[in-house]
Amino acid sequence: MTLPALFSTWFTANGWHPYPHQIEMAALARKGQSALLIAPTGGGKTLAGFLPSLIELSETPPEQRRGIHTVYISPLKALTADIARTLSRPVAEMDLPVRIESRTGDTSAAARARQRAAPPDILLTTPESLALMLSWPDSPALFGNMRAVVIDEIHALYGTKRGDHLALCLARLSRLAPQARRTGLSATIADPATVAAFLAPGGEARRVRLVQARAGAPPDVRTLIPSGMADSEDWYLPWAGHMGVNAAQAVLSRIRAAGMSIVFVNTRAQAELIFQALWRINDETLPIALHHGSLEIEQRSRVETAMAEGKLRAIVATASLDLGIDWAGVDQILQIGAPKSVSRLMQRIGRANHRLDEPSRALLVPASRFEVLECEAARQAVAAGDLDGPAPRPGGLDVLAQHVLGMACAAPFTADVLYAEITSAGPYAALARADFDDVLAYVEHGGYALRAYDRHRRLVIDSLGQYWVRNEQVVRQYRMNIGTIVEAPMLRIRLRGGPVLGEVEEYFANQLTEGDSFVFGGEQLVFLGIRDMAIEVARGSGDRPKIPVYGGSWMAITSNLARRVRALLHDKRAWPTLPDPVREWLAAQARRSELPGEGGLLVETFPRHGHWHLVAYTFEGRNAHQTLGLLLTRRLERAGCGPLGFVATDYVIACWCLREPTDIAELFSEDMLGEDLDDWMAESSLLRRTFRNVAIIAGLVDRDLPSRRKTGRQITVSTDLLYDVLRKHQPDHILLRATWADAASGLTDLSRIAAMLRRAREGLVHRRLDHISPLAVPIMLEMGRERVGGMAEDELLAEAEMLMAEAIAPATNEPLPDTGHSGYRSRERRRPPADRTAGGRADRANRS
Repeated sequence: MTLPALFSTWFTANGWHPYPHQIEMAALARKGQSALLIAPTGGGKTLAGFLPSLIELSETPPEQRRGIHTVYISPLKALTADIARTLSRPVAEMDLPVRIESRTGDTSAAARARQRAAPPDILLTTPESLALMLSWPDSPALFGNMRAVVIDEIHALYGTKRGDHLALCLARLSRLAPQARRTGLSATIADPATVAAFLAPGGEARRVRLVQARAGAPPDVRTLIPSGMADSEDWYLPWAGHMGVNAAQAVLSRIRAAGMSIVFVNTRAQAELIFQALWRINDETLPIALHHGSLEIEQRSRVETAMAEGKLRAIVATASLDLGIDWAGVDQILQIGAPKSVSRLMQRIGRANHRLDEPSRALLVPASRFEVLECEAARQAVAAGDLDGPAPRPGGLDVLAQHVLGMACAAPFTADVLYAEITSAGPYAALARADFDDVLAYVEHGGYALRAYDRHRRLVIDSLGQYWVRNEQVVRQYRMNIGTIVEAPMLRIRLRGGPVLGEVEEYFANQLTEGDSFVFGGEQLVFLGIRDMAIEVARGSGDRPKIPVYGGSWMAITSNLARRVRALLHDKRAWPTLPDPVREWLAAQARRSELPGEGGLLVETFPRHGHWHLVAYTFEGRNAHQTLGLLLTRRLERAGCGPLGFVATDYVIACWCLREPTDIAELFSEDMLGEDLDDWMAESSLLRRTFRNVAIIAGLVDRDLPSRRKTGRQITVSTDLLYDVLRKHQPDHILLRATWADAASGLTDLSRIAAMLRRAREGLVHRRLDHISPLAVPIMLEMGRERVGGMAEDELLAEAEMLMAEAIAPATNEPLPDTGHSGYRSRERRRPPADRTAGGRADRANRS
């Protein structure tokens, strides 16, 4: 295909030429063909997605257009604003009569009213705003003539509840505008076929053409590590921890040597700690800013503008800058702490050097010895293009309930027609009719156990079998509570006599007393009290300020990356890439015990300080290990071992007992996921917390009321009561089934526990030792952090040295042979790690 003359001239005038994949996307659009484009950052992905729409609009006089031509969907509100700026250039330079507008939660009421009365040609929006617009009675007129849907960063939506919601909205758009093609854009997709099925009308992947752009220059990814135990980089490589605060001096030197950097971290608490650590040693006052999702939007916007204008040398950021926002001046990316996901790392690397034929530069900064292994495994995976992503899963029933109510707000429907529409959405293609009927009954009257309560009656059915929304109050409540993002209850932070600075979780606020200090937004604040549903603070200082920690912010290592770490441990030929201290550590482990295998499972047991310890090298991620630890506790209790506690990291689980664990194979048998799991889940508060989120998404309880927003305590009390009612009177209620499904795939990560148990069945190795092994030193320090919250840094370093000396000391006898107690691994813990509490303690513990 040859581009129209107007567009060819524009490319030439800018000294460019269209990439082949941009031409291909335009040609497919001419045929009405849906497409999934995978293109590296800097490869003109955004223009490729919009070029067909701009061409079509240039060929259609404004007076002949009816409604929206193209809907662009982004996972981030900030990305819609960035895309609007990007698109404005070709539209202005070619003098195209095209209106482009954004519609998000930040759009003013006047702008929304204008867009509804006179829709723009291209509407940039988010999944939540799209769902809201589809609940309008006039949505057929708004979208009926639509020609294209463009979904940017589609990998960030696929496999999530937001993605389920979007898929249902796409099914409704297909009904309103069957002629509209679909376009998905991404730079990092591990399994194109599954994403194509998600994108495709009717869930048929073959109806979507895959367009693969040529690869750009391979990224230059290196690991920043000290050359020795106490090193040339002026930082010490800790045995345990994941904050990386001790590497601040080395990171600052890399910032100083570059023009512009983004320093990525994995959590908001870590962002605050790293920013503070950099600022304390920033004697040159290099302009460095902080960016994370809990800061007030005005502050984030100021930081983004300053970065775009080249006024900053670095930003310390979380996933808030992972996607889309492009700054051509970024020279390098620094990732502090192990990346946890290859695809996420690739996305972050892509934020540097937006030139297809020049490599992006990234430095990985491990925060501990195990993280050195993960960083090296991630570096190898990036070089091999071995990405990771979520496995296909059925769509959530709570999301479906919300969508059903939204469709009733738009217009009455019959069950058969709506069921056919819903099963055309990829995640719901296999939805059983019985499950749909149960969801519909819940939306209609709450289900058997709740139908007597008038507030749960939201639909009525007429003599023709059509379902109608009951009244305008139901419509209003639906629109106020739309969306699938359920965060922990938050309180705003307000400076006394000044502006709002951001927000923290209500749980954190409830732990503060007047005069406490905490770090937020890069400065120390003093807590004055809670007034009018906001935390009132003043600027000031205090002893050992706290760091706000946000629930759900921890990212577990992916299965793909964990597999590579196991392979790296097993293959000594790969060790030359590791620093000397890590190689020596692994070699000592091989001499004293055994290295974990690529498959199977290594479990060690040994006595220490009057207790028996069980350490298992599982590598299935923190969520799975938390669940595993709790299940192992039950089994150890039954076995008479007297378990005292457990601790878990992404790599290892350890528990300690009064008496020696013996039948290790029985501890790790696969029937753990049978009655033990059922009994624990029945007693666990985890299901209550999960039910709370399901209930909010499904509309069983409201977050927002016309006059106020409910507090977290009020919502929790309501959902706990409803949970008990349903468990007693209707245990098969659709929301309880949705809760169990969420728990199995979310915080408990049962599929990864099952995978580990299968590996253990196929090859268990139990080493009964007379003292701690070198590889167990990091997890033992994690236990120590529970005991010694106020211990000074020198004491923690001394404990690490003592443990390692103990691990490599001559054994009184060789490792005891396997006495028939083949071992599965086990890790246990009683409380969250210490570095999820006070910042000062986290800092010290990280250096241990």
